[in-house]
Amino acid sequence: MAANKMIVLSITMILFFAGLMCLFTVKETELALMLRFGKVVSAEFEPGLHFKLPVYHTIRKFDKRIQTLDAQAEQFLTSEKKNLIVDSFIKWKIVDVINYYIAVGGSSQIANNRLTVTIADGLRSEFGKRTIKEVVSGDRAEIMDIITEQANERAKQFGIKIIDVRIKRIELPTEVSSSVYSRMEAERERDAKQLRSQGEAEAVRIRANADRKSVVLVSEAERDAELIRGEGDATAADTYAKAYNQNPEFYALYRSLNAYKKTFSDREDILIIQPNSDFFKYFNNLNPAPQKYPSTF
Repeated sequence: MAANKMIVLSITMILFFAGLMCLFTVKETELALMLRFGKVVSAEFEPGLHFKLPVYHTIRKFDKRIQTLDAQAEQFLTSEKKNLIVDSFIKWKIVDVINYYIAVGGSSQIANNRLTVTIADGLRSEFGKRTIKEVVSGDRAEIMDIITEQANERAKQFGIKIIDVRIKRIELPTEVSSSVYSRMEAERERDAKQLRSQGEAEAVRIRANADRKSVVLVSEAERDAELIRGEGDATAADTYAKAYNQNPEFYALYRSLNAYKKTFSDREDILIIQPNSDFFKYFNNLNPAPQKYPSTF
């Protein structure tokens, strides 16, 4: 009885594992290929569970998502016979799994190698038609579009579609870069000297113009000051003359008093003068009787 149970259990296990070997699943991100002794049988498998015959059928699965190929930097010649180091990358995916399997044996490494050669040929052809300036700035987007279109035509035989081709960087070789940088530095230095000389010339011109304007302004100010001073002196003289004409005696007295005030402002001053001179005219007239004054004060 126990032996029968063991046989039944063994048969059940064998049937279970045989059933598992007859089933396979395909994910949303996969493409499946059924082979019969190495020959392609079918590639029409939707995501889900599918049936196969063990040993008789072999299933190969491939990633159908977009893949990135980071190509190795290479040197290409421009129309000016100048070498450029170009680093690029490629976005691609499998669109025909049967052709992909037949052309590259289902190896992503082989596919990457062939795509690298294809893109390198396109870059070499397009760079050879253009100058460094056109490659770096002017026609860069156009070059990428042309290469993508041409590479797609060749990639169809591999069952591959190229989504995009982009250049990461473009550099000059080290020996060329040094000479280019030296030339650029010399050009910048020349431009700097030219701008500096122009600035100095402009500074001299501005300084000379400012000095000229300063001299003119000072001269005009001095002229106006002399005119105003002359007009003031003339007005003062006219005022004095009118005042003198109105009362000459009072004006003479006023002038004498101012002279006395200034002359005798300091007690230590010494004045040597004749007592009967005109300077003491109004002192002498203070008393009716003549008096003798000392000759020094």
